[in-house]
Amino acid sequence: MTVRIATWNINSVTARLPKLLEWLESAKPDVLCLQELKCTTEAFPAEAIGELGYESAAHGTGRWNGVAVLSRIGLEDVVRDLPGQPGYLAEDAMLPVVEPRAVGATCGPVRVWSVYVPNGREVDHAHYRYKLEWLAALRDAVREDAAGERPFAVLGDYNIAPTDADVFDIAAFEGLTHVTAPERAALTALQEIGLQDVVPRPLKYDRPYTYWDYRQLAFPKNRGMRIDLTYANKPFADAVSDSYVDREARKGKGTSDHAPVVVDLDL
Repeated sequence: MTVRIATWNINSVTARLPKLLEWLESAKPDVLCLQELKCTTEAFPAEAIGELGYESAAHGTGRWNGVAVLSRIGLEDVVRDLPGQPGYLAEDAMLPVVEPRAVGATCGPVRVWSVYVPNGREVDHAHYRYKLEWLAALRDAVREDAAGERPFAVLGDYNIAPTDADVFDIAAFEGLTHVTAPERAALTALQEIGLQDVVPRPLKYDRPYTYWDYRQLAFPKNRGMRIDLTYANKPFADAVSDSYVDREARKGKGTSDHAPVVVDLDL
């Protein structure tokens, strides 16, 4: 049995809906994890996606976050938010807000989480501390599934480049988030509970970047980052027959600034 699983920071599912539907029809993933929906749960285009044979579990408030899992091989045991997920306390807020950044589901023979890890903004910002707290909660939430015998993976926009080779120029990121030691230590903590980084092959150039800024011709110059990741347990990783970044989906006008990452499993 071949199962195709993908992850894509769609950067507004409303604005990119035609692109999303076109990609679903061409790539034909069995499961797709989406991030940065920028729409409420109620406004998620479940009907249009359903016409292509996909069930969906969305979680969003309409702001810059939001996640979803789409599946055409079953959708069960849906969980929204991580158990123990911390909230973000903004400077002008009285109470922390638990943002819609995680949704989990069982899809046929696999279980997945779609996650949108906080950006962190700046190293000395409260959002950076929130990012590290959120990642610690993620580790605790998936520990049992990571050690299990069922194929399991946490896919999404981690907002972390695992190594210096995963950014176009590490010198350009000196003092910035996404490459700091504490952020990368959080990825190491995921590895310590039994998850491993499924590194895709690039379809062009020598590095499988997944994100390119809209500005300064970053995409045609390939000034990118690999921050959309798949962290999988051993049963999932052992079944991987191929993985790639669909760079073609980043081309043209009106696209997301991220490209889909595709993982094929032979189960």
